[in-house]
Amino acid sequence: MAESPSHKFGQAIGNLLEEILQPILVEFCSKYNLYLDIKGKRDAREGKKVIWVDKYGNSHDLDFVIEKGGTADQKGRHMAFIEAAWRRYTKHSRNKAQEIQGAILPIAEKHEWDTPFLGAVIAGIFTEGSISQLESVGFHVLYIPYDSIVAAFASEGIDVQFDEDTEDKVFKKCVRQIEKLPHYKRKQIKEHLISANRHGIDKFKNELLLALEKLIEEIIIVPLYGKDVVFHDISSAISFINSYQVIENDGAFRKFEVIVRYSNGDSIDASFSGKEKLISFLEYLKR
Repeated sequence: MAESPSHKFGQAIGNLLEEILQPILVEFCSKYNLYLDIKGKRDAREGKKVIWVDKYGNSHDLDFVIEKGGTADQKGRHMAFIEAAWRRYTKHSRNKAQEIQGAILPIAEKHEWDTPFLGAVIAGIFTEGSISQLESVGFHVLYIPYDSIVAAFASEGIDVQFDEDTEDKVFKKCVRQIEKLPHYKRKQIKEHLISANRHGIDKFKNELLLALEKLIEEIIIVPLYGKDVVFHDISSAISFINSYQVIENDGAFRKFEVIVRYSNGDSIDASFSGKEKLISFLEYLKR
């Protein structure tokens, strides 16, 4: 099936977002000796797409992944997952937010020991509800409004202000104009967008910086002892708690509960059945 002109237009805007974002991430990775996985050939994975597998075994095509200790030949620890997306209409914004969330969260949960930064760079028309939805589950959101995109292209004589009634031939003409832009004009459009959204970009960069520079502030280890006490109704459980006498080392050792708190507010809550597994976890955090 032939690709629709409106879809090709959306891809053109998405590519522009990635071109704006990539130099920012390259700068961060160079400064902190990190590896940026982007679309293209890499020996550590198959194909040219940035494919990562979530905790359920599902594969996802991502835009940017920042790794600690990663190289072209091997994947490293997962410091950040960042997606870029464009949506023109309000009715599609919630679905796109859910799509980003559904792709990234299961991957982040699989690599929870790395407490990765979750980033969404979204452009076009997104409702406050769709943005809040992403932020509520831990995403840092950079939102580039539709009007600023229209203004950036208009500065170089291209009208990208369309609606659902726009004819395909108009989309085709616009896509051709974008594809034929000289390098210097494309650069000027990107600079226009960056200037118009400077505050949001700086905020996003600062949040990423805090995540990449984060330090462990404290490690809380709680050895747990005791035996199972099973109840079949809530009243019995409450009665047991009210009458329970706390005794140090009461019963057999059960597990270690561990909380690791970072300087940027991130934390890890984990449980380990023995010393060896706990030490392996702590050694992993040292890498």
